[in-house]
Amino acid sequence: QVKLVESGGGLVQAGGSLRLSCAASGFAFSEYTMNWYRQAPEKKRELVAFVSSGGDMTNYAASVKGRFTVSRDNTKGMVYLHMNSLKPEDTAIYYCNVIAGAAYWGAGTEVTVSS
Repeated sequence: QVKLVESGGGLVQAGGSLRLSCAASGFAFSEYTMNWYRQAPEKKRELVAFVSSGGDMTNYAASVKGRFTVSRDNTKGMVYLHMNSLKPEDTAIYYCNVIAGAAYWGAGTEVTVSS
């Protein structure tokens, strides 16, 4: 079955960096676009970034463009979110997502940015 496991979250000061990882299994990873979403307290879940199946196309939410970079390693079944210049408003639970027949989600990894 499809399994997505996020890791790498934590507490960081504003201006700092984190790298989130998502380990994917149970589907043909290299054939699917992978997405990163986040959900802040009392807010709706929002799309942060996605990377195409081959890794050659990426896109970002306006709020993170220029600070976050999404990448993937199709040989390892991994997708990453490199987050730089973090701001308190980036505080959220970050989720890995794939639509492979149905929408699949990981359990999320929590990122807290202190001011």
